[in-house]
Amino acid sequence: RASLRGPRSPTSCLTVDKMKTKFINGVSSSPSMSLGLLVTENALQVQPDTQEDCDELVRSDQPDPDTRRRAYLWCREFLHGAWKSLAEDLFQITIIRGGLSNKLFLCSLPDSLNCVGDEPRNVLLRLYGAILQGAEAMVLESVMFAILAERELGPKLYGIFPQGRLEQYIPSRKLDTCELSDSSISAEVAQKMARFHGMRMPFNKQPKWLFGTMDKYLSQVMRLSFTREAHLRRFNRLLSYNLPQEMEMLRSLLESTHSPVVFCHNDCQEGNILLLKGRQSSDKQKLMLIDFEYSSYNYRGFDIGNHFCEWMYDYNCDEFPFFKVSAQNYPPKAQQLHFIESYLRESDRGFDGLSAEDQMKLKEELYVEVNRFSLASHFFWGLWSIIQARLSTIKFGYLEYAQARFDAYFQQKKTWAV
Repeated sequence: RASLRGPRSPTSCLTVDKMKTKFINGVSSSPSMSLGLLVTENALQVQPDTQEDCDELVRSDQPDPDTRRRAYLWCREFLHGAWKSLAEDLFQITIIRGGLSNKLFLCSLPDSLNCVGDEPRNVLLRLYGAILQGAEAMVLESVMFAILAERELGPKLYGIFPQGRLEQYIPSRKLDTCELSDSSISAEVAQKMARFHGMRMPFNKQPKWLFGTMDKYLSQVMRLSFTREAHLRRFNRLLSYNLPQEMEMLRSLLESTHSPVVFCHNDCQEGNILLLKGRQSSDKQKLMLIDFEYSSYNYRGFDIGNHFCEWMYDYNCDEFPFFKVSAQNYPPKAQQLHFIESYLRESDRGFDGLSAEDQMKLKEELYVEVNRFSLASHFFWGLWSIIQARLSTIKFGYLEYAQARFDAYFQQKKTWAV
């Protein structure tokens, strides 16, 4: 849910999946930052029902002269070593991706220039687009990125300025959906998530994000209208589920389900997990989580349950609706317990000292917690996708995706909402 569709690159840490975008009307909308920064009624009114696709807005791999000049100056000012003496005509920059909001560039030293010390040869320049949601969101996102960088849970931060920032460029590729079930990958994702959950962050500690965001989304959904007949049919079918009543049932279920409030990623899908180049054959420490825009204090069960739901969806598809759903890929109990055990070993230092019986009791309790919260994941992204169907210019079957998420919600509800 990070950005525009773009080509998958083996060396870029930030090429993106095809549909999960948080761009609304050309600006980035990050519900984790502030609940007041979500879509507004005005946004709903100005977006036409049909619009030219905005894929591949940037076709050249070279930036305009002004951007090149500014990038050179930022690199020289914020980076050390050889960057300080780099002549402008030797400065190398290419566009990684263009989009409606952030623009990304790869800035490099020429091969003819040797490093002086430990300075990076390549850095990622992120330029913010039209930031209409206010300075608060940008400050919070920058603080979060800096803290995660310092704790080595995200890319390093080399420089920050009002227009953007310089980040570590990580040779890597994003995971494919089918790789989430690999036992070593699953164990490491669990460990990484446990470390993420163990962080103390300088943000609101109340778990307002989940239902605060869903309440806003539902309010938007109930005021939407569609003009295309095919869209209207699908939308009316989704409305027939009595979503307000269904959400109250879900709220009651989760209020009766104990789940610790921790700092959550909230979008741990395969597109936000990097497989680091050169470490593919390693047993551990071969992964990095990225894209923290949805991160906030939230219920532990949601983060894990949301990750399990993503095993079902493959967004690397070139034909409409640009995703495939495989309900049978939702992890069975044995695979869930494998993940849960790795998570508990990392998050609870006393876990290994427990008896086998007590360990199994903890695993079974977390298993129930996670699968109940997986219902919230389906509901959350289902509502989100309905809104995207009305607002987004991305070529993607948003209403079809919303239907798939609610189909999964009602199927899993039979087992877990009891």
